Amino acid sequence: MTLKPFALFACLIALPGLGLATEKTVYGLNEYARLKDLDLIVAAKLDTGAKTASLSARDIKRFKRDGEPWVRFYLAIDDAHEHPIERPLARISKIKRRAGDFNPEEGKTYTARPVIELEVCMGDALRQIEVNLTDRSAFQYPLLIGSEALKRFDALVDPSLKYAAGKPGCATDANSDE
Repeated sequence: MTLKPFALFACLIALPGLGLATEKTVYGLNEYARLKDLDLIVAAKLDTGAKTASLSARDIKRFKRDGEPWVRFYLAIDDAHEHPIERPLARISKIKRRAGDFNPEEGKTYTARPVIELEVCMGDALRQIEVNLTDRSAFQYPLLIGSEALKRFDALVDPSLKYAAGKPGCATDANSDE
């Protein structure tokens, strides 16, 4: 009989991921994020239901530089940026359209969006993540952080919290690839 509590404890310890939960950082539904590459702090919505991260951008144009694909855009955030930003194009993302956005005459069930890589700091964690570019000016948050980026941050999202990590405090980029 004295072996049962020990066996139960051993089984709980052996459960996959149970020990890893203590290493994760708890973030709120909304967090401040520093876009290191752009030297800008924005409010972000953390959305576990979205796969990719999205940054509010306008006048998005793809072009070639030295034979490589690049993208030029303006941030669509409070008219704060009047100068274009240019970044290498990481890939093109196909984002599923919602039922209300689908036009049967067009026949496309997805929207193609350019994707760039950015270094983003939340709390004390700095990570390089992929971000697709789209005009989010109709939304409250200019940055949406989806599940793929949240995995890179080892994040647990508590929707009852807001700004749990506080202002971004990344001192160096030494841990950007962790």
